[in-house]
Amino acid sequence: MLLEFPRDHGAHPDARTEWWYLTGYLNVQDLRAAFGFQVTFFRSRVPATQGMQSALAAKQLIFAHAAVTDVRERKLWHDQRIARSSGQPPGENATDVASCSTQTTAVVLRGWSLQRREDRLQAHVQNADFSLDLTCVVSQPLLLQGDQGLSRKGPDPTQASYYYSQPQLDVTGTVQLQGKKHIVASASKAWLDHEWSQQLLHPDAVGWDWIGINLFDGSALTAFRLRTKTGAALWDGGSFRTHGALRAFNRGEVTFQPVRTWQSPLSQAVYPVECAVHTPVGIYTVRASIDNQELDSRFSTGGIYWEGLCDVWSADSQLIGRGYLELTGYASPVRM
Repeated sequence: MLLEFPRDHGAHPDARTEWWYLTGYLNVQDLRAAFGFQVTFFRSRVPATQGMQSALAAKQLIFAHAAVTDVRERKLWHDQRIARSSGQPPGENATDVASCSTQTTAVVLRGWSLQRREDRLQAHVQNADFSLDLTCVVSQPLLLQGDQGLSRKGPDPTQASYYYSQPQLDVTGTVQLQGKKHIVASASKAWLDHEWSQQLLHPDAVGWDWIGINLFDGSALTAFRLRTKTGAALWDGGSFRTHGALRAFNRGEVTFQPVRTWQSPLSQAVYPVECAVHTPVGIYTVRASIDNQELDSRFSTGGIYWEGLCDVWSADSQLIGRGYLELTGYASPVRM
């Protein structure tokens, strides 16, 4: 086994880049429509330079993105934060406003946090317009992506990441929009991805398409492709787990076929907000819950990308799941 737990729930400060990515959909007690949510923490190693030997010197950058999709009002709320970190354990450096533990998931950035407590993850985000206080309880074993947790991302074997998922998380808690609090109801589900790497993208890759889907029957579907500037697939992969059986997808087994696009009035980027995803276990139609779920992260990670709640339909037009679709590199090439 490549990964060891609980240690690998924590940060890997020697890796160049890392993220904890929590997404899901929330049914609430007072509304029929659902909310989508995203809470993502990124860690990036600061290259060592001469003169940066002090314990107070920044050794890591911590970023965070948070978003809520209000399906009924067809509106996206989002925010972002960034801070430097000394890289010392949480609480050991009084100057740090951001930190991440190497022992387990415990990432904090100016009052935002994602923390693991045994079999549950707790996410807290608050700003002037929205807040999230969510507890996500584990209902299934970890899903190790790729080859026992090592996921290829390109033709060169070094273009790979350590990557695991935790699908079908049961969610409770509250979501608040402009002062109105909503209680999360039953059948609310979340998905966690934790990924870290020294070198992730091939030089010809400009971005990727990715889905993480909680199917209503308890199955979990992951699919992705990395694209060149011509739109060709440089690499693809994913997995499907159902009733404890895991099928990892090989290179060439996954395709994304655009069905409908939407053009952003902000960036002018054109995103495939509805697509047919072909996999070895079936063909799925992935459809954005609302079109405008573009995130402007130029004040943190530096780019503009599309990240949003989506519904998933079977080949015979049955609604079978819900999750998140991520589309990067459409506004400008991703640089990592």
